[in-house]
Amino acid sequence: MAIGEELRSGCFWRGVLAEASATFIFVGVVLGASAAPGPVAPALAGGLVAGALACTLGAPQANPALTLALLCTRKLGALHGAAGLLAQCAGAVLASTAARLALPDDASLVTRVSAAGTAGQALAWETFATFQLALAAFAAADRATPQGGLALGSAVAAGALAAGPFSGGSMNPARSMGPAIVTGIWDDHWVYWLGPVLGAVLAGLSYEFVFAPGASREKLGACLSCRDVALVETTSPAPSSPSARGRPATPAEQGQGTA
Repeated sequence: MAIGEELRSGCFWRGVLAEASATFIFVGVVLGASAAPGPVAPALAGGLVAGALACTLGAPQANPALTLALLCTRKLGALHGAAGLLAQCAGAVLASTAARLALPDDASLVTRVSAAGTAGQALAWETFATFQLALAAFAAADRATPQGGLALGSAVAAGALAAGPFSGGSMNPARSMGPAIVTGIWDDHWVYWLGPVLGAVLAGLSYEFVFAPGASREKLGACLSCRDVALVETTSPAPSSPSARGRPATPAEQGQGTA
């Protein structure tokens, strides 16, 4: 489909709105829970809302790291990816603005490297936590099971609890960027982009070309040579294409979970 036709498509703009709305809801819920002391409340809130969004809005990504992983594995077109990223960032900024107006202490909104740790440790934990989240997201979309929302929510909660003491357990660049913009606090902000993006991309490549039922050297070669992976998937006997997998249709055509 040509770019002009996509921009005139209602499905395209519903996808953009779904990404903005899902990120607004996700970030807003997590920031509200962050007012409570300790990492448990934000982790549980993030897990619950991620599972709910996966079941209600057709599994939007609501996470720039997941969107970039989809782009790297050629599961999402460039136009959809760029529009999704902008929508996610806008939703996060709106949620952060509302949270700052509603909460008495805006410093608690910002994800920070632990005072007892280092930026390197925080980077490692953000990478690891996002890796397991993205792996769960790719697998849940691949198998299209009714428990997909539960799997995603559990991965969000587990990652936040594991990385929380070291980095705040963001796993989502938009969740960290929104509060940074509205508060002006950018300490070690690069950690919350590099770690999640690296973890998500590694997980996406690992799943699609190693663990997926339709994984093959042909798919990997198509991805590396910038050819259409879908053409390889349609000729594969394994049900690895979105249509064969029964992947739920999303407003952005190919969503990959929430967080």
